[in-house]
Amino acid sequence: MSEKPSCCCSHAGETAVEVREVVVSFGGQVILNRVNLRVGHGQMLALIGPNGSGKTTLLRCLLGLQKVDSGTIQLLGEASLRKALPRVGYVPQRLALDPSFILSVREFLALRARATRHWFWQSARTTDAQLHGQLVELGVEGLADRPLARLSGGQLQRVLIAFALLTKPELLLLDEPMAGVDAHGEETFYELISEVARRHHLTTILVSHDLSMVYRHATRVAALGGGVICCEGTPEQVMNEDSLKQAYGLHMTPYHHHHVH
Repeated sequence: MSEKPSCCCSHAGETAVEVREVVVSFGGQVILNRVNLRVGHGQMLALIGPNGSGKTTLLRCLLGLQKVDSGTIQLLGEASLRKALPRVGYVPQRLALDPSFILSVREFLALRARATRHWFWQSARTTDAQLHGQLVELGVEGLADRPLARLSGGQLQRVLIAFALLTKPELLLLDEPMAGVDAHGEETFYELISEVARRHHLTTILVSHDLSMVYRHATRVAALGGGVICCEGTPEQVMNEDSLKQAYGLHMTPYHHHHVH
């Protein structure tokens, strides 16, 4: 079992994300109802809850993609999302690509980094040398020549994480990063995200439905239910029958962690 990520940078103990009394409604229906959330620097927070509970909507609010009816959001000490967003990386739930999409993994990643933005003027070897660290770290160095549209779900998610990391963000947001990843690869994938977060001193917020993976890898958990955060705390505090019932509105068996000796 991998260790949960911890932050040893100078920001330790400070607040990276603060959401205060945020309300969002669509067509008269309240999706987020006075949501409050605080995430410390270096923490990995998992957002859990049933479909339609507002998890993705909250992530979109943090990215400035969803206008809030009321309330405030502060990221990385900035009250202005416009100023904070260059320091934020984002991995979507899935990227729908037309089979005719011709960019290779190398070309796609090169568009993100300042040093390789004009990749069409330089050789593939030069571009690979500049992207080498990210390619190796995410295990996609062997995919550089592959068309992005022909990758498996797991391969594409790795490439999207590499893409998000190229701007050296301080905050990483992931919306169900396991979408398209088979069950066998989920544990490895969570370990990869945990290791990347630890190595880069990232604050990480991820939406997940896999409660066992959340228990093993998150440092904090916030459960959304009925448009509010009904329980928040460490995995041990939240992953119990009472808290899960509040979030999901039905009887759920709590996740019990067992060590394998």
